[in-house]
Amino acid sequence: MSRLCVFAGTTEGRRLVELLAGRGLEITACAATEYGSALLGGRDVRTRPGRMDAAEMAAFLAEGRFDLVVDATHPYAALVTQNIFAACAEAGVPCLRLLRESGAGAGDGAFVPDAAACAEYLLRTEGNILLTTGSKELPAFCAHLELCERIYARVLPAEASLRACFDCGVRPDRVFAMQGPFDEEMNLAMLRAARARWLVTKDTGSAGGYAAKLRAAERAGARVVVIGRPVQREGLSFERMLREIERRFELAPLKKRVTLAGAGMGGADSQTLGLRRAVEEADCLIGAKRMLEAVDCAGKPRAAAVAPAEIARIVRESPLRSFTVLLSGDTGFYSGAKKLIAELTDAELTVLPGIGSLQYFCAKLRRPWEDVRAVSLHGRDCDLAREVREHPAVFALVGGEGGAKRALERLCGAGLGACRAHVGERLGYPDERVRSGGAAELAREDFDPLSVLLIENERWESESIAYGLPDEAFERGGVPMTKSEVRAVSLSKLMLTRGAVVYDVGAGSGSVTVEAARAARDGRVYAIERREEALALARRNVERFGLTNVELVAGCAPDALKDLPAPTHAFIGGSAGKLREIVERILEKNPAARIVVNAVTLETVAELTELAGEFEYCDVAQVAVSKPRRVGGHSLMTAQNPVYIFAMQNPKRGVERC
Repeated sequence: MSRLCVFAGTTEGRRLVELLAGRGLEITACAATEYGSALLGGRDVRTRPGRMDAAEMAAFLAEGRFDLVVDATHPYAALVTQNIFAACAEAGVPCLRLLRESGAGAGDGAFVPDAAACAEYLLRTEGNILLTTGSKELPAFCAHLELCERIYARVLPAEASLRACFDCGVRPDRVFAMQGPFDEEMNLAMLRAARARWLVTKDTGSAGGYAAKLRAAERAGARVVVIGRPVQREGLSFERMLREIERRFELAPLKKRVTLAGAGMGGADSQTLGLRRAVEEADCLIGAKRMLEAVDCAGKPRAAAVAPAEIARIVRESPLRSFTVLLSGDTGFYSGAKKLIAELTDAELTVLPGIGSLQYFCAKLRRPWEDVRAVSLHGRDCDLAREVREHPAVFALVGGEGGAKRALERLCGAGLGACRAHVGERLGYPDERVRSGGAAELAREDFDPLSVLLIENERWESESIAYGLPDEAFERGGVPMTKSEVRAVSLSKLMLTRGAVVYDVGAGSGSVTVEAARAARDGRVYAIERREEALALARRNVERFGLTNVELVAGCAPDALKDLPAPTHAFIGGSAGKLREIVERILEKNPAARIVVNAVTLETVAELTELAGEFEYCDVAQVAVSKPRRVGGHSLMTAQNPVYIFAMQNPKRGVERC
């Protein structure tokens, strides 16, 4: 087994060890302290705590017979780097330097060459100082009593660090003993706790949380002093170092690590700590432009992409290892996460929930959301009117320019204008707005493209869920209509499913079409009608119920069926003398389609009896309905024409033939 030694006292050093562990290398990880060593242990990893001089390093490396040494020490530990390379040269071991990228810019603050110069600079200032340069630099500052009394020191939670604070005279209540790196909020909390007017830092790069310190200082109103880096030895970036080690020792590439993170509503207040941690730990951030602008990306590389296939391509082709994909709202609520999980099967995936618009909006309205039906109109077919009729409250993502207004107009057209409506615009942003009122009232207004909708219907429980709507519920005209009682029996025989694809052949007034569409809520109904007058009436009845899963087809069956998708169910209310041809065309598209045919003439009954014998299953019922009519002061029952209802299907095992 090949042997690798990593001097790994830094964040990126520990990460390098973590990514190489368990991959067929015998790794020894060195750290200057027991605390640092404790962070490095793991599978196939030995640790060696304690500082070494050049001679001790040479002896250690010669004894270890390493194949490669990696210097991943801090960029400010110039003497340690010098000793490591000298020891490797003496031991005859190849050595590579892991570089930490600089994050410093000219506008970051005052720059000084070293700790002594920083102390001299601060002596000319006033106010408390948060010192984030560690315990080793404390003597340079605490040599000046005036500075020592102004300092709050952030050091590692190790005995040696705390002893250094004590020896330098830093009061215990002015010591933050914690392991970094720290995010912006933690830095801000410390600056405020110290009431600091100054922040002292080194150019620690993104791995050391440099950018987060600067952002926190700006928010706290503190000025920054940066201790510049010593001249760096040439080396490799983290990604190049990892690839070089994999090449040298012929290691299989690691799986990419991808976090799908819900980024909330767009403002910082709805972003979770989990999201911020995922941003800090990622090598690259991916998401829609709006999401990348809404989240503090901490100077990380970014890629604007929305399509799951494009995001997956970026992940696979990038040399980087760790990605956070920023998704609007919550990852489990009409999110791109579902398709991304299917696309990224070769990656190590983590999914983080976020605060979605449903939870956020209901909280704004001070109402629970356990009784809310959630739907999306954004690029999807959804019968919003039906959802509102059947639920006490419906939340809808309306999607894009004019989406909220169109949704409200659709409800008004379906007779639901009296329902109470709430529109949330630009939720989570400083200019968010909530408007409430009747659906009809709000339908006259315009809304921001970034809007959501909540409709409350107090009368939802009165909505019928059975077949056989009253005939009076439909516009009648002069077109024949399948009457309520016959319609109820016919549709029950059809045995529709939620996702059914239904043909209504000879749709007439559209009464069967309407009831079938209400039942096949996740399916689609094709209403085929050859007469223009009937087709126009069917269209008005479909619009009357606000149905969106109906397609009206002008033409005569069976020719009009040619380009339609295969049906799962078919109702034939009128055949224009082409019954057999229509049935044969349906069976060509789907031999297992369930077919229900209504007949009122003996000739049609005779033809159906012959046809039914060719099916493995059939059921025949005669329905005779009588309705009352007033004669004088009395009501007499008047018989309507009997209707024969044939239900047929192939195959249907275990059922006797007709």
